[in-house]
Amino acid sequence: MPTATPTAPAATITEAVHRHWLNTPFAALEAEQLYALLQLRQDVFVVEQSCAYADLDGLDRDSWHMRCLEGNAVLAYQRCLPPGLAYPESSLGRIVVAPASRGTGLGRDLVLRGIEFNRQQWPQADISIGAQAYLEAFYSSLGFVSEGAPYPEDGILHIHMRLRLN
Repeated sequence: MPTATPTAPAATITEAVHRHWLNTPFAALEAEQLYALLQLRQDVFVVEQSCAYADLDGLDRDSWHMRCLEGNAVLAYQRCLPPGLAYPESSLGRIVVAPASRGTGLGRDLVLRGIEFNRQQWPQADISIGAQAYLEAFYSSLGFVSEGAPYPEDGILHIHMRLRLN
């Protein structure tokens, strides 16, 4: 007698197979890729967080754009910046996970991949971030140390944090 095979696990496996990571310099981004990245940034940082700010700050052109995709959907994104661009150190910025992908560990994976990339790309540089203050414990768990007091940026409290080489 034949047995029925459940379909839900197969769908989960298929979804996992289609998830992949890319890290691309700005000049190599295709228009559709750039649009998807900017759309996620706008959806979260401007709309969800109700924060009108200048997302296009001139730093994208000299940054690497790391993202996790499932099909064409951007699940997570950050930009990896060289020393001297945003801070004297290398840095990570615009770190974002799509709302439907939160709580899955994807944010931790994203930042760890960014740390690894920056350390390989700029091995003599610490890594700085301007973290939203409510995420201080999260970034501390990855080795970042707070420097100074929280400060308002675009109406949201931030804190400068640094991951030292040693």
